[in-house]
Amino acid sequence: MTVMTSSRPETGAASDLRGHVVIITGAGQGIGRAFAKAFAAAGAVPVIAEMHAARGEAVAREITESGGEAIACAVDVADAGSVERLLAEAMERKGRVDTLINNAAIFSTLAMRPFEQIPLEEWEAVMRVNVTGTFLCARAVAAPMRLAKRGRIINISSSTVSMGRPNYLHYVTSKAAVVGMTRSMARELGPDGVTVNAILPSATFTEVERATVTPEQRVAIAATQCIPRSQTPQDLVGAALFLASDASAFVTGQAIAVDGGATHR
Repeated sequence: MTVMTSSRPETGAASDLRGHVVIITGAGQGIGRAFAKAFAAAGAVPVIAEMHAARGEAVAREITESGGEAIACAVDVADAGSVERLLAEAMERKGRVDTLINNAAIFSTLAMRPFEQIPLEEWEAVMRVNVTGTFLCARAVAAPMRLAKRGRIINISSSTVSMGRPNYLHYVTSKAAVVGMTRSMARELGPDGVTVNAILPSATFTEVERATVTPEQRVAIAATQCIPRSQTPQDLVGAALFLASDASAFVTGQAIAVDGGATHR
């Protein structure tokens, strides 16, 4: 009997991310900020890709003042030239990109409304950032990852895709597109050792104000979950660290709900 072997490194449950370079879009606040701090604590170098430069620089300072290393880069993920400049800076400064976390999205500023009342301009803005931005960033990192024969792309979708949540049709549609993109991209990049997965959070409460969610709604959201408490960014950190590591080397094309069981069947 012929036994096929693999050239991949032997890994156990433990994951070593020391020295890894992780581009995290929208990392100037909220979930992205939590990811940046967690990866830095694990020894990685987060590239804080943020449209609002001051926010990105503030997070980078938080990390460096805690003894970690971080790079802040201003970027508009919906602009191809801006994304290419982001990649060029990361490669110039660190010479590698191990992981991309496509976290930037338009959501907290959206008002809940029936889909017939969504202005076309708002619809197009959501698609440009949430879908096109994810595509552009993944396209940019694909070349260096293919060359390295290793890479991790982690797309942040939403458990609203499974719920069919009303009054956010543009957001839910954009996040459904991210799941489809994840599955197709995994097929294309898998032969080069690059995995592509999606994390689907439930309503995650951060320091970012959400005027459309009342305290009563927050309680109601938690009540739909198997774990009946509000979700925080820290609840997503473990899944992101796992998917960025060699421990997940054979996991790709997956849409992983990290939502306290809100979409449990």
